[in-house]
Order: sequence, then structure tokens, then C-alpha cells
Amino acid sequence: MALTPKKSASEVKLTQYDFDPNSTAATAVAWVDMKDFAKLIVAFFRTVGTSNITMIIQGSAASNGASPETVATKTVSSQPNAVGDYIFLECLAEQVAQVAATSGKALRYVSATISFETNTDEGVVTYMLGGPRFAYDELTADYVS
Repeated sequence: MALTPKKSASEVKLTQYDFDPNSTAATAVAWVDMKDFAKLIVAFFRTVGTSNITMIIQGSAASNGASPETVATKTVSSQPNAVGDYIFLECLAEQVAQVAATSGKALRYVSATISFETNTDEGVVTYMLGGPRFAYDELTADYVS
């Protein structure tokens, strides 16, 4: 009988998003609930285009991202402007709490917000939520549509 370990998949929640905003405006990738997690790591992987990007993590009290506040900012010293390049940005629950206290908002939801210099660029964005309050089997699960 083969052993099928799922320890890592029960301790982190990985989710991937196809990011093609067709815009140069700063665009939220996906708002996720961070109340049961200690940290978020965001990875951006370039699939189309060569323009420079900006990437931040924002927090909001609303699940739709209304009235967001900046929680973390990526200083991109070397732009991921070739297909296959990737960068990371992370934030801790403590950072979200600190910005919430300063802003007077009950921040709970977070999203990476990315902008490209040209509207034809694309990428894949991966969220890794870690330090779950409750670890359980298949916290990271397959998604096939």
C-alpha cells in the first residue's frame, strides 16, 4: 500500500489565479479571508508581456475589497519582464492588524493588487495562506472546472 502524505496540504492553502486584467490600472487579483491564517505569500509568474509591474497587498473590511488600505508593498529592484520571471511578496496577520489599528478599519480580507505598464500583459498569481488556526486535510485542494 502506497503512502500518500498530505501534511503540507493541510498546513497551507494554495490557490492560483490567471491574471489578465486587460488594463494598466491597479487591479485586485482576488480578495481572500485572512482571519484564520497567520501569513500570506503572493507569487507573480509572468506568462505574457515585458512591461514593468507594481505589486502591493491591500486589506479591506469588506469581502469585495471596498475602501482598501495598503498593507505591504513590493520594491521591485529587478523587474520580472520576461516570460518565466517571478517575484514574491508576503504579509503577516500582525501587519494587517497594525494597518487596521492605524486606519480605524476592521481589516480582514486581503488581495494582491497588480498593475502593468501595458494592457496586454498577463501572469499567474499564486496565494499561499499559511499558519492556519485549524489545519485539516485538503486545505489545499485540486480545482478543475
